[in-house]
Amino acid sequence: METLVVDHPLVAHKLTALRDVRTDSPTFRRLADELVTLLAYEATRDVRVNDVTVQTPVAEAHGVRLARPYPLVVPILRAGLGMLEGMTRLLPTAEVGFLGMIRNESTLQAETYATRLPDDLSGRQCYVVDPMLATGGTLAAAIQFLFDRGAVDVTALCLLAAPEGLAHMDKVFANSGKPIRVVTAALDERLNENGYIVPGLGDAGDRLYGVV
Repeated sequence: METLVVDHPLVAHKLTALRDVRTDSPTFRRLADELVTLLAYEATRDVRVNDVTVQTPVAEAHGVRLARPYPLVVPILRAGLGMLEGMTRLLPTAEVGFLGMIRNESTLQAETYATRLPDDLSGRQCYVVDPMLATGGTLAAAIQFLFDRGAVDVTALCLLAAPEGLAHMDKVFANSGKPIRVVTAALDERLNENGYIVPGLGDAGDRLYGVV
């Protein structure tokens, strides 16, 4: 598994504002959207393309276009929805699937409650978006779900990651032989006794959409 922590002043600036407890939900949503687009730029460096030739007003030019099947973006509900528009802005031709997963606060294990994905993902590149990689249970379960349906490689975009979560991902997929990347804005210190990232930014879903 490959991990990329995006080191860029604009990424750090927006993440600092997201961490601030004084940042209200409308501002948090806007900043998360902008930050995801910056992360997506790095996350899509290996997106598959085909060589093409186009006619400019002056002469022929060689270039590339996204290859089919187009990438599949998969937000993990509900917090992942706050990252969807930032991804599709950069990948407007991407298709979108949805995966509803929730962490059981007693066991800290991921439980699936809804899916809206093609049954056959053979040959597909998938981009999973979820703000927090904490224990790693939810993200690992989501990625395995995609591989079970035939995805060929998966890139996960997270606003924050904890060392424990990355270690869990490494352990789960150590012998998978599948290409997996995690792209994040920061690697934080640790998890607390409740499984939350420290210093983190709180509950991303609550800060995006309010406590419901």
